[in-house]
Amino acid sequence: MLRRPMLAHYRTLATFCLLLLAPLSPAAAQDTSDSPRALRFNWTRDGIITGTAGVLWISSETVFKDSLAPAQCRWCDRAPDGTDRLNRLDRWGRGIAGDTAASRKRADTWSNVIGFVGLPLGMLGTQYAVGHSSGASGEFFAQDATIMVQSAVLASVANQAVKFAVGRERPFVHVLPESEKALTAHPNDNNLSFYSGHTNLAFSLVASAGTVAAMRGYKHQAVIWGVGLPVAASVGLLRMGADKHYLSDVLTGAVLGTAFGVAVPLLLHGRVEDASPSATRHSSVSLNPMLGAQMVGLSGAF
Repeated sequence: MLRRPMLAHYRTLATFCLLLLAPLSPAAAQDTSDSPRALRFNWTRDGIITGTAGVLWISSETVFKDSLAPAQCRWCDRAPDGTDRLNRLDRWGRGIAGDTAASRKRADTWSNVIGFVGLPLGMLGTQYAVGHSSGASGEFFAQDATIMVQSAVLASVANQAVKFAVGRERPFVHVLPESEKALTAHPNDNNLSFYSGHTNLAFSLVASAGTVAAMRGYKHQAVIWGVGLPVAASVGLLRMGADKHYLSDVLTGAVLGTAFGVAVPLLLHGRVEDASPSATRHSSVSLNPMLGAQMVGLSGAF
């Protein structure tokens, strides 16, 4: 059983995350027409982008992590004399961390299960159901799934780059004596706290699914946000419960993951009819003399 103070922390932080991210939802842009809209998509281009980003992400986590991860913290939250300088927000957020090693381990396990298995499969299933209810074809779902994966792996590559560059010490390492920090189970992971990769991945999947549904004009797109956002928030809270991340790590992961989830579909996969007017418009330039003045006016359409 979770302690009452811990449950209060969970409720407060979950509410805060949802209020913070609600304005980013593109649900207001929902199309009311009956037929789902086609998006710009090219299997060759998007396959290369998604595959390359996926290889970079996975290899940075498995093959090159030892050489890329900082051996010493660059962001240590301590003064040169060893005085703890952890900010108040993160100090308050650490109240979620489990009291025992077993409880922290459970939170870590569940964050992996939900973040890497449950949420991705759940969002793909929800996306299919929402699209199918609007009459979307199997090809549309295949494109939707690819865009979701593309958003997630691009967000994860950016996250890895920031983690390796910033080198923030994880909370559970921060409280260890200096002589014990090299004795953790995975020392190459000690200084990769900022920002939360699990949270970043979760919110990028939810945001990309919701954004694609809005761009397609799916009728029941609100289901994606209603199901996805609480589950994504729970991933971040579990990472804090495992004492692997600070509150600021989780909030940053939520915001940047959402940003990637919204930006990638909008920038790379706009509606086909939205692009067609500008693509078919002819360019023209005209010179117009102005009476009574020694100048001409230049106007045109491009």
